[in-house]
Amino acid sequence: MSHTVEILSVGTELLLGNIANTDAQMLSQGLSELGLNVFWHTVVGDNPQRAREAVALAKSRADIIITTGGLGPTCDDLTKNVLAEAFGKRLVFDEGSAQRIRSYFARINRTMTDNNLQQAMLPEGCTILVNDWGTAPGCAFEADGVHVIMLPGPPSECRPMFQYRARPYLLSLSEGVIASHTVKLFGIGESTMEAQLRDQMNTMSNPTLAPYAKEGECELRVTAKAATDEEAQTLLQPTVTQVKKLFGDKVYGVDVPSLEYVIIQALRDRGLTLGTAESCTGGLMAKRLTDVPGASAAFKGGIVSYTNEVKEQVLRVPEHLLTQFGAVSKEVAAAMAEGARRTLGCDIALSSTGVAGPDRDEDGNEVGTMFVAIATRDGTHVRALRLGTRPMRERLRTQTASHAFDLARRYLSGLDYGE
Repeated sequence: MSHTVEILSVGTELLLGNIANTDAQMLSQGLSELGLNVFWHTVVGDNPQRAREAVALAKSRADIIITTGGLGPTCDDLTKNVLAEAFGKRLVFDEGSAQRIRSYFARINRTMTDNNLQQAMLPEGCTILVNDWGTAPGCAFEADGVHVIMLPGPPSECRPMFQYRARPYLLSLSEGVIASHTVKLFGIGESTMEAQLRDQMNTMSNPTLAPYAKEGECELRVTAKAATDEEAQTLLQPTVTQVKKLFGDKVYGVDVPSLEYVIIQALRDRGLTLGTAESCTGGLMAKRLTDVPGASAAFKGGIVSYTNEVKEQVLRVPEHLLTQFGAVSKEVAAAMAEGARRTLGCDIALSSTGVAGPDRDEDGNEVGTMFVAIATRDGTHVRALRLGTRPMRERLRTQTASHAFDLARRYLSGLDYGE
């Protein structure tokens, strides 16, 4: 049986635009991996009557309702009350949840006010989804042919609650096993990737292929359903192998979190170290690398050489290169990488220089003119980028950092640098 899902996000702050609804995006992605069809996203404020109307509509058209937000201790946290009322369930006090809430406050050394215990009021007979990341427990129940799952709103709680609590519950509703693999690509646009697979995607039913675009890179998710995980994997592998063969060295990994993760793992495997010299990316490369657990074993450090003075004095970029070619040039990018390798004493160094906007630089270079370089014991290579004038500064920096990482990935994998 195929299920239809509605995501109901509760919170006036979402309607006001004070925060982005990242919970709904995360849930949609996670549910698609489970082969569950999300047909509706609804956002409603902290108003009991409008919340009742939204729940009644969701109940009339979906057989799985997943709510986010409105489970906290304040008077505007009304999700449980409205859902319990709509499905004819009493709210009952759960001592186990109350004890976990008390323990949470004791652990963070804060005084607990009594209103926090209203979070322990849960629909009678529900499955309690223990929240190890905050105070408000989630819950799940089935009534009137509809499965209801309530999750807390803060993304730092909602994401792990979905992954470790709601996902297993949803898997138990499915007949058989749903498995997927995500193929990660860099250096190809989503439309180009999709064009090469369109005919195949339209004819596939099990497994299925779904393309996604992610900040200058692409993903292909291959999903299969079978009686057992072993059978699902047997269905998946030929398609994964075919995709890897089709896109060749544009594929940087399967089921890996990011380019920087792949680089750190490769560096650690080879006992090599990496450093960075950044101008236009302003430390983003170093930040992304140090987000990877275990990065300290491979990443030596980074230099944000935003001004020419720092490029000269710290990285020892020759003054004549800056004068003759300008800071945004392949010559300076190469000298920055070589200087970082020398200064930081690392095996591999990456550099970035460019114009992130909003205006051209003093030398007349257009916004989106970027250079990244890699310096190794085998020499230095520069990649010139023309990323266009329309992307915002943040996007340009992200893409530039990723291109630098791609150079490192290719070097560590024994591939040519590509362009």
